[in-house]
Amino acid sequence: MKMSRFSEPQILGILRQAEGGVPVPESCREHGMRTASFYKWRSKYGGMNASIISQMKAPEDGNRRRKKMYAEMSMQAELPKEALGKK
Repeated sequence: MKMSRFSEPQILGILRQAEGGVPVPESCREHGMRTASFYKWRSKYGGMNASIISQMKAPEDGNRRRKKMYAEMSMQAELPKEALGKK
Protein backbone atom coordinates (compact mmCIF):
# COMPACT_ATOMS: atom_id res chain seq x y z
CA MET A 1 0.00 0.00 0.00
CA LYS A 2 1.32 3.40 -0.93
CA MET A 3 2.19 5.67 1.97
CA SER A 4 0.70 9.14 2.03
CA ARG A 5 2.90 12.22 2.22
CA PHE A 6 0.51 13.57 4.83
CA SER A 7 -0.01 12.14 8.29
CA GLU A 8 -3.47 11.82 9.81
CA PRO A 9 -3.12 14.98 11.96
CA GLN A 10 -2.08 16.93 8.85
CA ILE A 11 -5.06 15.56 6.92
CA LEU A 12 -7.41 16.55 9.73
CA GLY A 13 -5.88 20.04 9.76
CA ILE A 14 -6.45 20.42 6.02
CA LEU A 15 -10.06 19.25 6.38
CA ARG A 16 -10.68 21.64 9.28
CA GLN A 17 -9.19 24.48 7.24
CA ALA A 18 -11.71 23.80 4.47
CA GLU A 19 -14.54 23.62 7.01
CA GLY A 20 -13.44 27.02 8.27
CA GLY A 21 -14.28 28.64 4.97
CA VAL A 22 -11.11 28.38 2.87
CA PRO A 23 -12.05 27.31 -0.68
CA VAL A 24 -11.06 23.73 -1.46
CA PRO A 25 -9.01 24.50 -4.62
CA GLU A 26 -7.05 27.19 -2.78
CA SER A 27 -6.33 24.88 0.14
CA CYS A 28 -5.22 22.13 -2.24
CA ARG A 29 -2.85 24.48 -4.08
CA GLU A 30 -1.41 25.67 -0.80
CA HIS A 31 -0.64 22.13 0.34
CA GLY A 32 0.41 20.84 -3.08
CA MET A 33 -2.24 18.18 -3.46
CA ARG A 34 -5.07 17.27 -5.81
CA THR A 35 -8.71 18.03 -5.11
CA ALA A 36 -9.54 14.34 -5.63
CA SER A 37 -7.34 13.50 -2.65
CA PHE A 38 -9.13 16.10 -0.57
CA TYR A 39 -12.57 14.69 -1.35
CA LYS A 40 -11.36 11.13 -0.74
CA TRP A 41 -10.02 12.19 2.66
CA ARG A 42 -13.23 14.02 3.43
CA SER A 43 -15.27 10.88 2.75
CA LYS A 44 -12.89 8.78 4.85
CA TYR A 45 -12.05 11.12 7.75
CA GLY A 46 -15.02 13.53 7.70
CA GLY A 47 -16.30 14.24 11.21
CA MET A 48 -13.47 12.40 12.96
CA ASN A 49 -11.01 13.67 15.50
CA ALA A 50 -7.52 12.42 16.32
CA SER A 51 -8.63 10.01 19.05
CA ILE A 52 -11.00 8.16 16.71
CA ILE A 53 -8.26 7.81 14.11
CA SER A 54 -5.86 6.36 16.68
CA GLN A 55 -8.54 3.82 17.65
CA MET A 56 -8.86 2.87 13.98
CA LYS A 57 -5.10 2.36 13.70
CA ALA A 58 -4.84 -0.03 16.68
CA PRO A 59 -6.43 -3.06 14.92
CA GLU A 60 -4.41 -2.33 11.78
CA ASP A 61 -1.18 -2.47 13.78
CA GLY A 62 -2.21 -5.75 15.37
CA ASN A 63 -3.06 -7.25 11.98
CA ARG A 64 0.27 -6.09 10.58
CA ARG A 65 2.13 -7.81 13.43
CA ARG A 66 0.16 -11.03 12.93
CA LYS A 67 0.83 -11.06 9.19
CA LYS A 68 4.54 -10.55 9.78
CA MET A 69 4.63 -13.30 12.39
CA TYR A 70 2.78 -15.70 10.04
CA ALA A 71 5.20 -14.92 7.20
CA GLU A 72 8.21 -15.58 9.42
CA MET A 73 6.76 -18.87 10.69
CA SER A 74 5.90 -20.08 7.20
CA MET A 75 9.42 -19.29 5.99
CA GLN A 76 10.88 -21.22 8.93
CA ALA A 77 8.66 -24.19 8.06
CA GLU A 78 9.67 -24.09 4.38
CA LEU A 79 13.42 -24.05 5.02
CA PRO A 80 13.67 -27.63 6.35
CA LYS A 81 11.42 -28.89 3.54
CA GLU A 82 13.68 -27.29 0.95
CA ALA A 83 16.80 -28.69 2.62
CA LEU A 84 15.37 -32.22 2.74
CA GLY A 85 14.15 -32.00 -0.82
CA LYS A 86 17.58 -31.09 -2.23
CA LYS A 87 19.38 -34.10 -0.73
